[in-house]
Parts: sequence; C-alpha cells; structure tokens
Amino acid sequence: MNMKLLGSSLIIAGTALGAGMLAIPMVLAQFGLLWGTLLMLLIWVGTTYAALLLLEASIKSGGGLGMNSIARKTLGKGGQLVTNGLLYALLVCLLMAYIIGAGDLLKKLTDGLGVVLSATQAQIAFTVVAGVVVAAGTGVIDRLNRLLFAAMVIMLAMTLVTLVPGINPDNLASVGSDNKVALIKTSSVLFTSFGFMVVIPSLVTYNPEATQKQLRNMVIAGSVIPLFCYLFWLYAAVGNLSPEQLVGFANVSELIAALSVNHGSMQLILSVFTGLALLTSFLGVAMALFDQNADAFRQNRAVTYVLTFILPMLGAILAANQFLSVLSYAGIILVFLAIFVPMAMTVKVRKDGDEATVTQKEGNEAVYQAGGGVMALALSFLFGCFLLMAELI
Repeated sequence: MNMKLLGSSLIIAGTALGAGMLAIPMVLAQFGLLWGTLLMLLIWVGTTYAALLLLEASIKSGGGLGMNSIARKTLGKGGQLVTNGLLYALLVCLLMAYIIGAGDLLKKLTDGLGVVLSATQAQIAFTVVAGVVVAAGTGVIDRLNRLLFAAMVIMLAMTLVTLVPGINPDNLASVGSDNKVALIKTSSVLFTSFGFMVVIPSLVTYNPEATQKQLRNMVIAGSVIPLFCYLFWLYAAVGNLSPEQLVGFANVSELIAALSVNHGSMQLILSVFTGLALLTSFLGVAMALFDQNADAFRQNRAVTYVLTFILPMLGAILAANQFLSVLSYAGIILVFLAIFVPMAMTVKVRKDGDEATVTQKEGNEAVYQAGGGVMALALSFLFGCFLLMAELI
C-alpha cells in the first residue's frame, strides 16, 4: 500500500475515531464487557460491508464522483434528491457533534491558559480555523491527518499504559444489566462511531491510479483500526470506572476528570487525545461535506467554505450540551444513507450490467464487486432493519 492509500486509510480511521469513541464507554458499560464487545463486532461487520457496497457503486459509476453524482447516475433524479437530503442531514449532525465536543475541550484549554472564552466563541474559533484546512483540499487534509493520527496513536498508547495497571477485574467481570432491549438501543451511537463511509467517494477521487483491490483494502484497513481502538478504549475505561459512573457522564470533560482522579498525568494525555480524535473526525466529515457542496453547487472555494460550515456551526451553538443526543440523531440518518442507499445503488448497477452503465478503467482488470452475492445483500438489508428497530423499541 503506497503512502496515498495509507493516508486514505488513516482518513477513514480518523473519520470514525471521533466523538463516537468518547461515547462508547458511557453507553456500553452498564451492559458488561462481553455484550458490548459482541454488539460492536456486529456493527463493525455490517458497516464495513455497506462501505464496500458504496465503493462498488462509486467505481462502477466511473469514479471521481461525489455522492451527488453517483446517486444521479445510479438512482435517477429522485434518488439523487433523497440521497442529498440524507447526506446533508447526516454530515451536519456529525459536524455539530464534533464542534460541540471540540469547543468544550478548547474552552477548557484556554481557561487553563488564562484566556476566557465562552462556549460559543470556542466553537466559532475551532470551526473557522479547522475549516480553512478543509478548504485547502484533500491533499492537505491527508498530510495533516497523518501527523494528527500518529500523535493520536501515541496518546492512546500512553492512555492505555497508564490505565491498564489500574484496571479493576471486578469491573471487567461485571455481567451488567440483562436488559437486552436497552443494549440494542445503543446501536445508533455505535453505528455512528463507524460512520466513515461518507469519505469514500472523495478518497476514490483522490486515488485515481489505485487498483480496485487496493481501494478495497484501503476501506477494510481503515475500518479495522477504529475497531481495535474502540475495544482497547472500552476495556481501559470500564476497568477503571464503575458502570454507574460511566452512564452518569453528560460530556467529554466529565469522563476525562473522572479518569484523571487516580492518575495525575491523565488530564493532559486524555485532553490531547480526545482533541485529536475530534479533529481527525471533523476533518474527514467536513471534507465529505465540502466535496459534496463543490459537486452540487459548482462554486468557488470561498463560497463552498461558507456553505459547508455555516449551518453546522449555528446548529452546534443552538444545541450546546446535546453531545450524545446529536450522535443518536445522526445514527438514525446514517442507517438509510450508509445501508439502504448503497444497497440500492449496487442493485441498480448490477442489474443494468457492466456494459450498459459502467465506465471501466483501462486494461483487463475486472470491475470490482463486493463479495457475498444476494445472500450478503439480504443480510445487509436485515442489518439495516435491525438498526431501525433499535430506534423504535
């Protein structure tokens, strides 16, 4: 895997590793480590396969296209309208959550430096500065994201090294609540934590020279990294705090403060780690929304910048202290956009056949198709229904 593909995998991983990671111990601790892990694995499998379906649709549509154009070529104008509506709602909700979380951390940082900012000022400052990076293009995001991701991995390793010795085996062995209905209800937050699929069209465009096998491996590698990070983070947090403590936290700052009680250095380490996690996730999601706006409105970068960030910033200001609630809403939208829409796109391009609808690359390489056939598509459909049911019960 070359550096661009590695960087692309890290963008996928960085997009997933954001606000959702911070929420995982809060929502899963009450059910015990075993059931939380099993549910996470189920959702990882379902989201990764759905991402491969979107990759297939993107490649068979010709590549180099945003979700707007892919939907138009595969689902027609009606499908394009629905897809755009879902995509905008999802990306705005995710960016709102990241702005809320990052603004909270930035405010704590500036307060410690003697610079007093209101929550609103902190959110605006973060959005404006981070937005400039996004507007600079995918190449700039890739290079910056590699550095941020390396620093984040170092912070995660330091966090685990510090927390693992303090793990209480009784916390890990706790069976937790046997309310499986409540466990299933957490699926939307977990599903959102693997919501990296929005960056796939941008990354296909960014890697025009890559083979289809390389693109597939890029997606799989990018999804495996957050899975392991989430499992390690869940293990460390549940081992150090009781389930009652974890479910009582309302925001990132409270979780950091609780974990720092017995570890003097943890306040700084966890603050840096969570800030990096939010920033890498923000960059990936914002890149997807910026490219979507560029594809849909065909304006210059300055206008696209305003179109991309004004609504999420206003939403974050109005929805302060609703960190987990915003993630839950995003999870509902993501079910349709990440499961049912790619499935519909894939069914359409497979039905029409390669000769009629596919723009193939030069050479003899077979056009990429996600494995599993009809059975895998049916299971993916049931997975989407399961996630919707989790919101209704």
